Amino acid sequence: MLQRTALGFGSVALTSMLHAENPLAARRPHFKPRAKRVIFLFMKGGPAHMDTFEYKPLLQRDHGKPLPFAKPKVTFAATGNLLASPWKFKTYGQCGHQVSELFPNVAQHVDDICFLHGAHGTNPAHGGALLKLHTGADNFVRPSMGAWVSYGLGTENANLPAFVTICPTLAHGGLNNWGSAFLPAHYAGTPIGNASVKAKDAKVHHIKNPKWTPGQQRAQLD
Repeated sequence: MLQRTALGFGSVALTSMLHAENPLAARRPHFKPRAKRVIFLFMKGGPAHMDTFEYKPLLQRDHGKPLPFAKPKVTFAATGNLLASPWKFKTYGQCGHQVSELFPNVAQHVDDICFLHGAHGTNPAHGGALLKLHTGADNFVRPSMGAWVSYGLGTENANLPAFVTICPTLAHGGLNNWGSAFLPAHYAGTPIGNASVKAKDAKVHHIKNPKWTPGQQRAQLD
């Protein structure tokens, strides 16, 4: 019997593989989402909050004065005096939000923007701080925010990744900033370009084969 049926055992595994869920297939979210997509603009090295959308009147008043509290015994680097923002602020919109002169166009839309001024960090190092921003932890491997968004919203197209990251850096957290950690790997981000490439030049490599026409490639597969 084994001689007659042994070769048929392979079909059992094949049947299971063919019926397995395609990890790249379109997936429905667990719950009806309130958002269709999330665009997270993280600009490493960008201007600080006190120079953009968070006016600090006391900081302006105490410019040049020493810190109003005792310095910690251990510091990450040398500490100086208080430094006020060099940019002027104005009040905009019905909400009365103050925006610096750096963003005159954004300032016209403050009534349509939600500003969160309660966020704070606990890690003074760039790497740990970036990792905590993207994953919520600075010393444990956790899924990135993009991975959780992909997990929650699902994806509508099996031919396109649900989560992409444009020109990411490999330093200061690197792959973990857009990784999936303990979530399935298909929730991780797809990098397009890297930090050394301008965004307009970023692309996914090896999509087109310049040596073979689409017809020739189709003939190889067939």
